[in-house]
Amino acid sequence: MMKKKNISASKASLVLFLCQMVSALDVPLDSKLLEELLQPPTIIQQSPKDYIVDPRENIVIQCEAKGKPPPSFSWTRNGTHFDIDKDALVTMKPNSGTLVVNIMNGGKAEAYEGVYQCTARNERGAAISNNIVIRPSRSPLWTKEKLEPNHVREGDSLVLHCRPPVGLPPPIIFWMDNAFQRLPQSERVSQGLNGDLYFSNVQPEDTREDYICYARFNHTQTIQQKQPISVKVFSMDSLNDTIAANLSDTDIYGAKPVTERQPVLLTPTGSTSTKVELRGNVLLLECIAAGLPTPVIRWIKEGGELPANRTFFENFKKTLKIIDVSEADSGNYKCIARNTLGSAHHVISVTVKAAPYWITAPRNLVLSPGEDGTLICRANGNPKPDITWLANGVPIAIAPEDPSRKVDGDTIIFSHVQERSSAVYQCNASNEYGYLLANAFVNVLAEPPRILTPANKLYQVIADSPALLDCAYFGSPKPEIEWFKGVKGSILRGNEYVFHDNGTLEIPVAQKDSTGTYTCVARNELGKIQNEVQLEVKDPTMIIKQPEYKVIQRYGQVSFECIIKHDPTLLPTVVWLKDNDELPDDERFLVGKDNLTIMNVTDKDDGTYTCVVNTTLDSVSASAVLTVVAAPPTPAIIYARPNPPFDLELTGQLERSIELSWVPGDENNSPITNFVIEFEDGLHEPGVWHYQTEVPGTQTTVQLKLSPYVNYSFRVIAVNEIGRSQPSEPSEQYLTKSANPDENPSNVQGIGSEPDNLVITWESLKGFQSNGPGLQYKVSWRQKDVDDEWTSVIVANVSKYIVSGTPTFVPYEIKVQALNDLGYAPEPLEVIGHSGEDLPMVAPGNVQVHVINSTLAKVHWDPVPPKTVRGHLQGYKVYYWKVQSLSRRNRRHVEKKILTFRGNKTFGMLPGLEPYSSYKLNVRVVNGKGEGPASPDKVFKTPEGVPSSPSFLKITNPTLDSLTLEWGSPTHPNGVLTSYILKFQPINNTHELGPLVEIRIPANESSLILKNLNYSTRYKFYFNAQTSVGSGSQITEEAVTIMDEAMASRQVDIATQGWFIGLMCAVALLILILLIVCFIRRNKGGKYPVKEKEDAHADPEIQPMKEDDGTFGEYSDAEDHKPLKKGSRTPSDRTVKKEDSDDSLVDYGEGVNGQFNEDGSFIGQYSGKKEKEPAEGNESSEAPSPVNAMNSFV
Repeated sequence: MMKKKNISASKASLVLFLCQMVSALDVPLDSKLLEELLQPPTIIQQSPKDYIVDPRENIVIQCEAKGKPPPSFSWTRNGTHFDIDKDALVTMKPNSGTLVVNIMNGGKAEAYEGVYQCTARNERGAAISNNIVIRPSRSPLWTKEKLEPNHVREGDSLVLHCRPPVGLPPPIIFWMDNAFQRLPQSERVSQGLNGDLYFSNVQPEDTREDYICYARFNHTQTIQQKQPISVKVFSMDSLNDTIAANLSDTDIYGAKPVTERQPVLLTPTGSTSTKVELRGNVLLLECIAAGLPTPVIRWIKEGGELPANRTFFENFKKTLKIIDVSEADSGNYKCIARNTLGSAHHVISVTVKAAPYWITAPRNLVLSPGEDGTLICRANGNPKPDITWLANGVPIAIAPEDPSRKVDGDTIIFSHVQERSSAVYQCNASNEYGYLLANAFVNVLAEPPRILTPANKLYQVIADSPALLDCAYFGSPKPEIEWFKGVKGSILRGNEYVFHDNGTLEIPVAQKDSTGTYTCVARNELGKIQNEVQLEVKDPTMIIKQPEYKVIQRYGQVSFECIIKHDPTLLPTVVWLKDNDELPDDERFLVGKDNLTIMNVTDKDDGTYTCVVNTTLDSVSASAVLTVVAAPPTPAIIYARPNPPFDLELTGQLERSIELSWVPGDENNSPITNFVIEFEDGLHEPGVWHYQTEVPGTQTTVQLKLSPYVNYSFRVIAVNEIGRSQPSEPSEQYLTKSANPDENPSNVQGIGSEPDNLVITWESLKGFQSNGPGLQYKVSWRQKDVDDEWTSVIVANVSKYIVSGTPTFVPYEIKVQALNDLGYAPEPLEVIGHSGEDLPMVAPGNVQVHVINSTLAKVHWDPVPPKTVRGHLQGYKVYYWKVQSLSRRNRRHVEKKILTFRGNKTFGMLPGLEPYSSYKLNVRVVNGKGEGPASPDKVFKTPEGVPSSPSFLKITNPTLDSLTLEWGSPTHPNGVLTSYILKFQPINNTHELGPLVEIRIPANESSLILKNLNYSTRYKFYFNAQTSVGSGSQITEEAVTIMDEAMASRQVDIATQGWFIGLMCAVALLILILLIVCFIRRNKGGKYPVKEKEDAHADPEIQPMKEDDGTFGEYSDAEDHKPLKKGSRTPSDRTVKKEDSDDSLVDYGEGVNGQFNEDGSFIGQYSGKKEKEPAEGNESSEAPSPVNAMNSFV
């Protein structure tokens, strides 16, 4: 089966030209023609008739008009001339009639209320605007009123009145509570059109004190609020309780339960009312009823039906809404309110009136001298409007007489017009509901013929179809049109041609011999003109081999052929459809040049396949049905990479594209997913293959985009899930013609390397991008924001150009355009660069330093003026250095420190300062070139801090009861030393610490003799310096007083006795055996001595607290300085014994040498010496242990 459709674009043109035919002379919408013809003014834009303005903003009254020559503008206000030159607040926009009243510069909007009308005038007439009524919007405040609380019995009806202030335009009303939440509405509670809140019946939950009515004035974006209204609902249960409390037991009491009531209308009142609405508006009718249960509202129209597509119900069917009303909607509308006890109804008599509306609005009239014409102005309305005419804005009765003009009611008749008859006429149709004003000009022109259809326009049609040859024309008087075929042919006449009034020549059945040149001649009494067009008649497109019905087994392969014949000058496109829709997006469908192949057919491929052939002029199609049947069992499948494609063919060679087709190789049981196409440029890069594109595996033809000046060869690689095939054999070579470059260099930049130059760089085009021989670059530049011409230079084989002699750091507009021997690339994009930077000229000013503490200061400065930076601002550098220490007054080598603050910051922090020191600093601005001059040095001083530890502590001259201490002052006093603090305490043989003694030593001392010490006793000393700020870090040392001579002698004798030596060896052997046993038991998981001790003496951290004083159990109350006894759990000075806390951090450091980093990590060095430190209050240098932490809360 085969269908054929011949589509001609000329048919659309025929409809267009036939629609343009009018009785009077028509001016085509040709922009060039319209610019040349004289034309009376036409109002093209104006403000609305009722123009409400915001009193806080400037008033803009629009009036725009066109005409030839351009019109001038004037205004009237309240019927008299408005002289805008005498009002400083009123201006008229250039080349426009639009007025701007500058309210924001001191004007009052109320002073400009009134009726305004604009007149646009030129030598051909005057057009006028509507009467524009200017009124400022108003959003008045609510009048203050005292609102009494509403006390309502449950079940009664209630109306809360809103009574919003009268605004312009009227406000939008809504009810909310104090939390700005909208009050819920329902069939029982709803808001009326007047803004009141209606309760059909009240319920206890309606009790609240914050019923608030809001009025939103959209024009001024303001919201006004009414005073909150209080509603108190008395339920029958609470009323009974109140009565019972006030009556004796013998009284009979009890309020009646809530009484159900039949509906009563709250609004509208009475049984009937009337409503007048204007045609085209929205009709809103409302009925709200009281009653219990809550009534349901229903609407009907007496004697008719509610309009089906224009009727809507709102507000729970209490509001009937009919849009776009007309006179047919007049009538009686009844609302019926019904509940289980009865019903109530109300009839609203609706009358639809109409402001004037057009039946026939007057249209512009273009006439030739001596011609006749009419202006018709017909309008309707209810009541019927009066028609009045004006000429150039003046009532026609008092306008200058025109003998060619005659007024007959709603028609003006013109006879034998002359050029002086040109004017603008206004038709005014008005009744009590409004008016219409229309401008229509009569333009009398004397113009020689003009043909607007382009010369030598080419028309193409299919043989045996209509041909429409255009000859759009204009002239006054209206020209006569004649057609000729050939340059010297005879005038065309006869039934084989149709001549349209708009000049179009129609050949109903064009044949091949209709091809040729056709000449259109237009003439009138003022001249003659002709134009030639070309007609080509093409052979129709045909399908010479159509697809045929196919039956195929499931999983098989099927092909449909579609071989076509077409006019050689037309380029056909073939589209395949399945069941009149696009083919499935499935790689199994392969569309070839003349066929459709479906691989691995499945049941869902059943259907009708259609081949559609389209050209720019016609379309044909043919269809065939595919039936899929079951397939026999298949043998085992072996999968492999596909074989390479073959038979590569290049067709359709064009300058920028070519079609490549190929035959797929065997897919080896794995469907081909895609083909990769590669190309070789034998001219620029022989032997190198580049990726071109890839297509789905169902495609064996591809249209390739080509670049000029490339010697192409192509090859194809097939891909399946197993892998890629070997490349096909290369195609034949195809050398494209040279052409202008298509693109320009990328990454164009302009950055100066010196203060007086601009270095322009770019990325050069690659060889195949050159599009031809002789690749060069046109480099152009000009200074930005300066009215300079472009400076250009052409260079080759480079990617950089240096412009010398430029001002320092100024912006330049830069562009680089490629060109070759055939011409230039498209106009390049402009980029912004800068000439070279120079060092900044000035230093930051007003440098201020705020010392925060002894090691930190904050510096402020004022930014430098941008013009003095002379480059890209990178930031500011602060140079600062220590001048001297205030405690030593000695100078040392100055080591300057630098801090850089990026961007346009104007402050920074200086950390790491030394206390009690004098510093200097300066600030410099930094750009890409370097640093600017330094600001004047600013001197600042840091306050005192705590000193460092004394430089050394030596203990000499030990005697029986004295030791001599010598020390050096701190390396960094960080202030004025006030004293030294010495603490010491004895240490026994078990490393237990005795009582701590503290001595304060004057700062000017450097030695001390300690007397009255115990003989043969080891002492530990803690020594630190102090300033007025506090104590510095301490230094520790140990020393022993000597024993008396007798004891020393006995000691020597015992040490040299053999029995003593043997005893010591036995003890050492025993200890070694015990260590081995403990090691073995620990590896076997048994208890070890320390574990047994832990079991025997529980950790004090988990001891129970005493009930009487809240202290921990086993806390020692021994007095301070009392010698420690073995077995004491926690000494009074709150040190921890070794055996009490084997995992104390004390074991990992000595005194203050064990410290913590800022992040809490321990940095003390591990030491085998396990000594106890004093732990008196905050002066303890002992590393914290869990027990100490717990004890600190006791």
